[in-house]
Amino acid sequence: MKKKLLYIEDDKEMGTWVSEDLTGRGYQVTWLTSGEGAIEHMEETDLVILDVMLPGLDGFSVGQRLKKGLSKTPILMLSARSTIEDKLQGLLFADDYVTKPFHPDELAARVEVLLRRFGRIAPPLIELSHLRIYLEQNLIMDSRMNQEVVLTAKQFQIFIYLLRHQNQILTKEQIYEAVWGEPYIEGDKTLMVHIRHLREKIEQDPNNPQIVETIRGIGYRVKL
Repeated sequence: MKKKLLYIEDDKEMGTWVSEDLTGRGYQVTWLTSGEGAIEHMEETDLVILDVMLPGLDGFSVGQRLKKGLSKTPILMLSARSTIEDKLQGLLFADDYVTKPFHPDELAARVEVLLRRFGRIAPPLIELSHLRIYLEQNLIMDSRMNQEVVLTAKQFQIFIYLLRHQNQILTKEQIYEAVWGEPYIEGDKTLMVHIRHLREKIEQDPNNPQIVETIRGIGYRVKL
């Protein structure tokens, strides 16, 4: 699953260059030209790349607001300002500070480091109860019988989405919209049916699930 980057930059030439480069490296990039509306994207964002010079609220003000709302989402500041005072101001809330001009390989490397530091890139192998999940190979093995657990595409996408948000309670709406890519309609049983079939394949006792937990009235969680 692609990592989701929120990129806030008002310079169109710079914004096009950076967003195209990061998209080409396999990231899903949402590019905004101001901080207005940024908070609405934060729930599904793995990392924010934020320019300092923005129309309206500057990047320092925008970054402080975003960090206050979701402190576990890393923020990388971009700026032509290279004085120590500006860097220190940015690093009061940001997790890294890159001065312009910069090489795209440096930016990509810093993005990767922050994603790893904040646990937004999952390890290549996850062991969960009797399951061994090889993320890079899209492979799930049952260690009891040393057999592959074969899931449908939707079952796999649901399970991986839950794994990538391990220990977080996810609503039905969040899961459905992330996997199907369309708005969830209240009362739709599609997700519930897919999770029931998923449990039949991965749980030791599907009637008493220990891997994909139901959080009554809210949604589901995979707890590691």
